[in-house]
Amino acid sequence: MNTSYLILAVVSFLITSIGFRYYIHFFSVGYGFAIAGLALAMGIVFLPVLTLPTILMCVLLLGYGLRLGGYLLYRENKTPAYNQRVSGDIKDGNKVPFGVKFAIWISCAVLYLLMTCPIYFRLKLGASEFDLPAIVGLVLMVVGIGMEALADKQKSDAKKKNPGRFVDTGLYRFVRCPNYLGELLLWIGVFVSGFGYMTGWQWIPAILGLILIFYVMLSGARRLELRQNASYSNDPEYQQYVTTVPIILPFIPLYSVIKYKFLVA
Repeated sequence: MNTSYLILAVVSFLITSIGFRYYIHFFSVGYGFAIAGLALAMGIVFLPVLTLPTILMCVLLLGYGLRLGGYLLYRENKTPAYNQRVSGDIKDGNKVPFGVKFAIWISCAVLYLLMTCPIYFRLKLGASEFDLPAIVGLVLMVVGIGMEALADKQKSDAKKKNPGRFVDTGLYRFVRCPNYLGELLLWIGVFVSGFGYMTGWQWIPAILGLILIFYVMLSGARRLELRQNASYSNDPEYQQYVTTVPIILPFIPLYSVIKYKFLVA
């Protein structure tokens, strides 16, 4: 394995290992901080060949990861309803056998490496220009990060005003999971940024990473839908909302993913 990628692998595995304390952190806090750590590590490893486009990509991923990890930690500790749910997840996670946790740790750490590899391949070739893949990729990354941050804030504000009601204001008027949509746009941007710098086998990990993050986001949307159905199934406004607003992709009439039981991540 290339030395530079070995360094990134060590970073991903080390940070993601915080999930051994709290099982859910493999996918949440560990995810955010692992992405931040990988962005910082890429910037340090490739410092001599950094250019403005790649600096911006690394800074965006660093900021994204730190914001996400910090936001999730804050929400776990400061939001009563979420804290209660997380406490239940932690108790359930404590029952998971070590072997299963170990397998999930490996899977998550590898996934985060796959997701960020297009930027790695771009850095590896020392790309220096604001070419079309860089411009499109950066725009998608900025839009995605901004959308996810705004959706989290809008949901937090709405829950403070009315904790017992589902959120259907702001970005939630257009899709029911705008934070997941923002995350998908971010990773599509990362993928696009590697165009022209990935050849042969290098496309395989990049495409696999993109497919897997789509799977993870759809799985998250399914978990949210099941939880909301359990909480608001008797609310006529909620029934109207879920049958008219797409769950994750705007303008695409996909209103439910419950029946897709393979989405179990």
